[in-house]
Amino acid sequence: MKVLKKIFITFLIIIGILLLFYIGLYVYARLTPKLSINSANNYYFYDVNENLYNGNNDNWVSLGDISQNLINATISIEDKHFYEHIGFDYLRILKSLYINFKSGKNIQGASTITQQYAKNLFLTFDKTWERKIEEAWLTIRLESHYSKNEILEGYLNTINYGGVFGIENASLYYFNKSSKDLTLAEATILAGIPKSPVYYNPISNIGNAKARQKTILDSMVENKYITQEEENEALNEQLVFYGKNPLSDISSVMYYQDAVIEELKSIKTIPTSFLETGGLKIYTNINLDYQKILEESVKKNTNENEEIEVASVVMDPNTGKILALVGGKNYSKSQYNRATNSKRQVGSTMKPFLYYAALENGFTSSTTFTSEQTTFTFANDKTYSPQNYGNIYAEKPITMATAIAYSDNIYAVKTHLFLGEETLVNLGNRIGINEKLNPVPSLALGSQEINLVDMTEAYSTFANEGYKVDGYLIEKVTDLEGNILYQHEEDKTNVLNKSLVFILNELLTNTYSPSFNDYSYPTMINYKDKMTKKYAIKTGTTDYDRLIFGYNKDLVVGVWTGYDDNKQTPTEDRKISQNIWIETIENCLKDKDDNWYEIPSNVVGVLVDPISGELATEKTKNKKILYYIKGTEPTSKQVSLDDSIPTIKVQ
Repeated sequence: MKVLKKIFITFLIIIGILLLFYIGLYVYARLTPKLSINSANNYYFYDVNENLYNGNNDNWVSLGDISQNLINATISIEDKHFYEHIGFDYLRILKSLYINFKSGKNIQGASTITQQYAKNLFLTFDKTWERKIEEAWLTIRLESHYSKNEILEGYLNTINYGGVFGIENASLYYFNKSSKDLTLAEATILAGIPKSPVYYNPISNIGNAKARQKTILDSMVENKYITQEEENEALNEQLVFYGKNPLSDISSVMYYQDAVIEELKSIKTIPTSFLETGGLKIYTNINLDYQKILEESVKKNTNENEEIEVASVVMDPNTGKILALVGGKNYSKSQYNRATNSKRQVGSTMKPFLYYAALENGFTSSTTFTSEQTTFTFANDKTYSPQNYGNIYAEKPITMATAIAYSDNIYAVKTHLFLGEETLVNLGNRIGINEKLNPVPSLALGSQEINLVDMTEAYSTFANEGYKVDGYLIEKVTDLEGNILYQHEEDKTNVLNKSLVFILNELLTNTYSPSFNDYSYPTMINYKDKMTKKYAIKTGTTDYDRLIFGYNKDLVVGVWTGYDDNKQTPTEDRKISQNIWIETIENCLKDKDDNWYEIPSNVVGVLVDPISGELATEKTKNKKILYYIKGTEPTSKQVSLDDSIPTIKVQ
């Protein structure tokens, strides 16, 4: 008995100490300065001209102007003891610990509304113990300084409703009405989104959203907010979703904005807590005119194909500024950003990097390999048998210029093997392709999966005459008082030879040159009449992807089209990416002069037969000026390099 008595007394002492400590925390929190939370978690987004185009929480509404249905639904599903606890629901914590321990999985949480609000006042959601302690202390301070209604109001005005922050913005976005006018059915749909903003998005995942709505309505019946009859009526109400951002008529801005937030989280100089800044002014590089042009072209060219997806990047090659970005064709249906997060095989758009490396290693515009169906042989009797698109071959030696114009796969693999497979890998690393490239024969044909932004950056190296630049979306960030928290610093490194880049850029204009109409046609010949300016262009095709990159001195535009489920792309899908590219770059540059590159002093243009690479004569059928480093231009019959590659000609 004495032992039990000692244990009981010890237990009471421990409980007393914890209680005193707990009371002390709240007293100390009460004595600290009152937190200013009405402006916290505000984002203000500015475009490339420093004009405000989006302020996430400008639509802050008082609790009295929010539908009681939404308030009741939120409390019922998120924190039914909200008005009873002082920040932490200890019984709920113990219950969730028991359920999680019993199941062996983390299937139930116990965060209160105040804890969730505290978490939302941080830029990132780190899961470290240090962050958890910070959030717990902030929860205590919120409960010490603010009434329950003030906390609930702040929470509802800052929570994420699927890329739309705050209940008023969410109500306008999903239903085109003020939050005070939400019906029970509409309110319970919105209240379900914050648990998993993508999974429970009602526009893209209506099945998930309706299941979540049923759970919320059941909890409201259980907690006596509504009757069973009212639940049934809400479940059967026909809902019409609006799906447009009231702050901008350019819906694809949301893809750009999401990418900005991700970049923001990586900037070390910005305080992680909004309470230190009162909110953030983010000066981005978005050109709203370009963004609208891109969005309209995407809609126009995909409206007959519901399944196909699109990603596109418009970049200033001289600075790396990302001026427009689309991560999918419809943000309301899919928030997944394919431009920044996806990696796809890049196909023949890899070839310009190979051909630049070839120019560095002594190739010229007239260097020839034979285009014919070929099997390449390697050690241990391994073979590789690539094919040209449509199984079209010259059955004769062709120049590098022709290989680029037709996107000849045999020529590319022969070049790759001649140089050594590490050569292309090294070149990719030099120009900033972040993906680890594998030195395999198929690398020359774009078998590697690479991100679209990475590829656009790499093409910028050609567009700016040899400088490596990093694509970026944020120019600077300030607090609400205008104090600069971050300023982008230019990081531009010369990595390529300007003269060789000029030659390559000229070669890439042959993808739409009639001078190459011979045994086949250049890949972009059908778009020549739509071009008012000179561009370097390369297309790429795999079984699952269609890509195109093109540029001049002012702009580089990359476009990908394909399917999220990786189903094969039909031939006609090629037109979609090409149409988006030509419409976007032409409309973005419509008020600018044709801005092409000056011929370097050590480069000479020579009139040749573009297919054979030999000097043109009066009898030459097709003639074209190709460019060479002085001293390497053709003077006599070209010599094919075929004998240097171990191949078997396929009969």
